[in-house]
Amino acid sequence: MASPGRRCSNRSGSAPLLAMRLLVLHDDSRFCALLRHHLACRWEELDVVEHRPSSAGELEPDFLALGFDAVVVDADCPRGQGLAWLRQLAARPGFAPIVFLSHEPDDDTAREALACGAHAVLGRSKLEHEALIAAFTTAFERAAERRAERRTSAEALSEERFSGARVPGYRRIRQLSSGPVSDLFLAESEAAGQLVVLKVARDRHADDLDQSFRRFLQEYEIVRRIRHPGIVRLYDLGVSDAHAYLVMEYFPRGDLRQRMNAGLEPREALRLALEIARALEAVHAAGVLHRDLKPGNVMLRADGGIALIDFGLAKDAYMELDLTDHGMIFGTPHYMSPEQGHGEPIDVRSDLYSLGVILYEMLTRTRPYVAENPMAIIYQHRRAPIPRLPETLATLQPLIDGLLAKSPEDRFGSATAVCAQLRRYLADWPEEVIA
Repeated sequence: MASPGRRCSNRSGSAPLLAMRLLVLHDDSRFCALLRHHLACRWEELDVVEHRPSSAGELEPDFLALGFDAVVVDADCPRGQGLAWLRQLAARPGFAPIVFLSHEPDDDTAREALACGAHAVLGRSKLEHEALIAAFTTAFERAAERRAERRTSAEALSEERFSGARVPGYRRIRQLSSGPVSDLFLAESEAAGQLVVLKVARDRHADDLDQSFRRFLQEYEIVRRIRHPGIVRLYDLGVSDAHAYLVMEYFPRGDLRQRMNAGLEPREALRLALEIARALEAVHAAGVLHRDLKPGNVMLRADGGIALIDFGLAKDAYMELDLTDHGMIFGTPHYMSPEQGHGEPIDVRSDLYSLGVILYEMLTRTRPYVAENPMAIIYQHRRAPIPRLPETLATLQPLIDGLLAKSPEDRFGSATAVCAQLRRYLADWPEEVIA
């Protein structure tokens, strides 16, 4: 490889191109730094996004890298499967130009890569500066041509429509869910360079639009202010064709409900509860109550962490805007605190009660209170005894009691206190034996 200390110059004599965005599928950060060094000679603004296959796995099946000028695939990464990755990616209609790294620029692997659809092939053993610049320049030009063609195509215009609203810069992949006030779509964002979720309000009248936008704005401002790894990332907010929309992070691993359905060992349940409590600690420190904490609003990250979503019902102490009426019952009955279920004033201890319901369900695979209708469930939260854990989990009963106490005064006083207790239980809980 060429030395990263070599001096850059614009050998072609042409003016530098303004900007390039590159996705590199490679596990070696040093190589990415070397590649960045070479390309910075030609592109004034260079954004190199690294995707490490060994830890991040494959790219999502619906991803076309529309926000990138080129994608780099290494023959040896991951575990010698570079050619297989190239075949899969090149077969996706409209995928960004692929620059393939072979051991040598003219070996059998290089020839096969070109036959499979690689835009260009470079020899990794010794990166030739001029060949590298030429390969990425033509890839850049090809990507620009594709973007121009796409923006005027009928297919692209159709893919930019979400619930009747056209949202430029986003490619609709499929609808994820439909609710009474909004629809969720999986989409690809050119600006973010990744898959995202669009929440689009079902606005029918001017008043609906105003209310939806105010609610989305509150959610956007809350999340942007907290900025914690345990909170969903939001990317965009706007109005198009009289529909308010909100763009958020996509979680391919799904939500906690799916994970619970697969079964959880007690230690994993405690670890997840600790992750949720940490996120609530940040939420409450920002002066916010979530008010709709449930497994469907706890998403799973690729690294095993969690992220809380859906702050549409949240109450923000620092904003005058509160879109729920005093005394109104809102939320999900199975996870409501007694005071929330009866439309009474609530504080952080209400969210902790909801965490207690989730923890009990993770440990036992059943909800603490079950009935035929919502009002009966709300009644049980207020009147029925706190459920008992199985004998094998009896040591955790004080934790459940401290979360599910009927009166807020008898519960843990803060998410910080819950975190401390969960750490103690985790420190004492034996590691599960994997057969």
